[in-house]
Amino acid sequence: MSFGTLYTTTQYTVGQRVLAVAALAGVKLDIPTDYKHHEDNLKEPFLAKFASGKIPALETKDGFTLFESTAIARYIAKQAPNANLVGSTNEEAAIIDQWVSFVDCELIPVSSNVHALLGGRLPYTKPLETAFQEKRERAYATLNNHLSTRTFFVGERITLADVHVASAFISAFKYTFDVQKRKQYPHITRHFETIINQPKLKPIFGDIPYCEKAIVFTPPAKKKEEKPKEAAAPKPKAEKPKAPEPEEEEEDDLLKEEPKAKNPLDSLPKSSFNLEDFKRAYSNMDTRGDSGSLKWFYEKFDKEGFSIWRVDFKYNDELAQVFMSSNQIGGFFNRLEASRKYLFGSVGVLGEANNNVITGVLICRGDDIKPVVSVAPDWESYSYESLNPFTEGPQKEFFEGAMAWDLELNGKKWADGKNFK
Repeated sequence: MSFGTLYTTTQYTVGQRVLAVAALAGVKLDIPTDYKHHEDNLKEPFLAKFASGKIPALETKDGFTLFESTAIARYIAKQAPNANLVGSTNEEAAIIDQWVSFVDCELIPVSSNVHALLGGRLPYTKPLETAFQEKRERAYATLNNHLSTRTFFVGERITLADVHVASAFISAFKYTFDVQKRKQYPHITRHFETIINQPKLKPIFGDIPYCEKAIVFTPPAKKKEEKPKEAAAPKPKAEKPKAPEPEEEEEDDLLKEEPKAKNPLDSLPKSSFNLEDFKRAYSNMDTRGDSGSLKWFYEKFDKEGFSIWRVDFKYNDELAQVFMSSNQIGGFFNRLEASRKYLFGSVGVLGEANNNVITGVLICRGDDIKPVVSVAPDWESYSYESLNPFTEGPQKEFFEGAMAWDLELNGKKWADGKNFK
């Protein structure tokens, strides 16, 4: 018996993800063959059920409707508790949500941006590609290291996390996760092949062609202006015609057509404080203590070159689950990618489900936060307050608590957090 109708197109990875979870859960879904994407989803009957107009979208037999692939996949997985797709304990369920969230916030957005840049769907600049590629490499390393000692992400059986990660890599294996990457990250490769070749999932994912060498950005050829031809003057018969002059080589660097605007932050006086060195210290040291990264920070910080800010989400009353609030932080950090070399952040979720806030600290180049954070379209969803943690008091306590992830505010304890580094 059919559980409901899934509006999707099977070539969409997100649609395949839902169908894969349904196959593992033993849940039958109907896919309407007469659905026309970019047409039917823009009409009022569809929008009345699914406000976003996006697919995949699920309508169950009893009239329950849901959109967003992650939410649909989790809902379907819970229809078959014996399949263990969402974990058998609260701890396993939380770890599954952790990896699903990590892929949604850290891998998929940046990987999509890389492919859009290389494919010409976004205006290309080399610095932006480099920033995205570096962030994607960090995500690859995190996933590969976790899989180095285990077959699946959580436990000894396939869960929602495995399907989520594998489906997120389909485009990468086709276009950018080439032979060199597959050797560099063997555990990701092994996991991907294990999941997509499961008997129940093979018919859904099909045969995925692996790229041998990653695609690279190819600038479109510039059209040369044709000079009007002039009538040739009569020449003596004995004179040989001149050979045509060689054409000038076409430039293959689009940046030469329009010089890249220099970031005003690069024009600031040189600072004695090296932000990249601090990021490494923060990553490799305990935060507190006589040999911790906070002591390192206080000893080397240059107030003339950098500033410190408290950041607070303005719409905490709209926050619900802790992991969703954490996703909010991850999304904000993704959109700050262009300012990575000017910024460090430690921002967290304080509180519990349906009673939590987002707050934390930012360390930024210069004495004005706006040029650094305004690269994110939603930067105005946050308030910013200058902090001075160099004297004893509430500001110092707040700064150190946010950096050490043990901040407590108005009775709300630190529940989850993310770093921008």
